[in-house]
Amino acid sequence: MNTTEQLHGVFARAFEIPVTEVNDQLEYQGIAEWDSMSHLVLVEELESTYNISIEMEDILDMGSVEKIKEVLKKHGFEIN
Repeated sequence: MNTTEQLHGVFARAFEIPVTEVNDQLEYQGIAEWDSMSHLVLVEELESTYNISIEMEDILDMGSVEKIKEVLKKHGFEIN
């Protein structure tokens, strides 16, 4: 599985949506499933999947798929 597919899978699991609904334009509160509570589930899924610990500043800044890619890049994961 490539990293984009893996990342989209994380979103799909966290929000309980089909992976086909995940794209790079997805943003916080852009869909009903991405609210403040599910954002925390997303953080847990990201930390578990990538075996990282995400800092609070980054958690607050992760308002889009693109921003999450930037956070993952800080941890050594290059997602195109």
